[in-house]
Amino acid sequence: MPDIVVMFFLLGLVAGLVRSDLSVPKAAYDLLSLLLMLTIGLKGGFALHGQLRLSLIPELLGIAVIGALTPLLLMPLLRRLVRLSLADSASLAAHYGSVSAGTFAVALAYSQTHLLTVGPEVTLYLVMLELPAIIMALLLYRRAQPAKQGTMAGLWHEALTNRGVILLVGGVLIGFMYGPDQGANVTGLLTGAFQVVLALFLLDMGLTAATTLRPFPRAQWRVLVFALVAPPVLAIAGLLMGVWLALPLGSVVILASMTASASYIAAPAAIRNAIPEANIGLAMLAALGLTFPLNVMLGIPLYHQMAIALQSL
Repeated sequence: MPDIVVMFFLLGLVAGLVRSDLSVPKAAYDLLSLLLMLTIGLKGGFALHGQLRLSLIPELLGIAVIGALTPLLLMPLLRRLVRLSLADSASLAAHYGSVSAGTFAVALAYSQTHLLTVGPEVTLYLVMLELPAIIMALLLYRRAQPAKQGTMAGLWHEALTNRGVILLVGGVLIGFMYGPDQGANVTGLLTGAFQVVLALFLLDMGLTAATTLRPFPRAQWRVLVFALVAPPVLAIAGLLMGVWLALPLGSVVILASMTASASYIAAPAAIRNAIPEANIGLAMLAALGLTFPLNVMLGIPLYHQMAIALQSL
């Protein structure tokens, strides 16, 4: 059976599709996403506590390269094959180059449930994939739109100050400084409730995904096909990088799940401000309506099997 947290996503999806009056207030969603990202950061910081090493630098740089190259490769495909406008091509390139914190959380829970070995630095992968992807997509867009070019300082500010990055990086720093024992009366409550927070977050994601799919947007069939084909293809980059870096199996699965995912928290916030003419609803339809369900229900177990096959070669 699927991981139990995935069932909460399915519950929300079904409730939304049958037009139930079930809803999660926006304030509750904001709180859940805040707790989720902060706890992910803390768990990564705890794992790094006392284990920071120089060999981590080339590993993180290699992963950052994936984040930067993905929008560079996707943008011409979105323009020519999916036939999107420049603004929407840049938007989807940023969303699919960036990563989903929710998918990461599900992949982390999956790895823990299946007793897979996970490296302590996996939380840092979120930031190392997300920042280069958003910055590269915005640079590509501004290069094609000279009249809309802004300052590099403004671009970096947009990418570095969104709440996802602040919470993840802040959580990593706090966890790294204090470790799992010192301050456990505070951090223990957050890490102990991680699965519950994730389940409630996925319930809301299911409701939101149902909204993007109702009514079914037949006119956007090219975007729908892209949202279903892109994840397993993009996962290959994470799998190959993970195997090349000789990461433990759990880390490879998580990295592949992240490269296969699409952002619906950090990227929308950055794109909404930087490219106001982009259709964020279209990006949400692809990222949250199709790619997220595909990854959490079918993709992560598939990437697990692909990682096993690659590591055995």
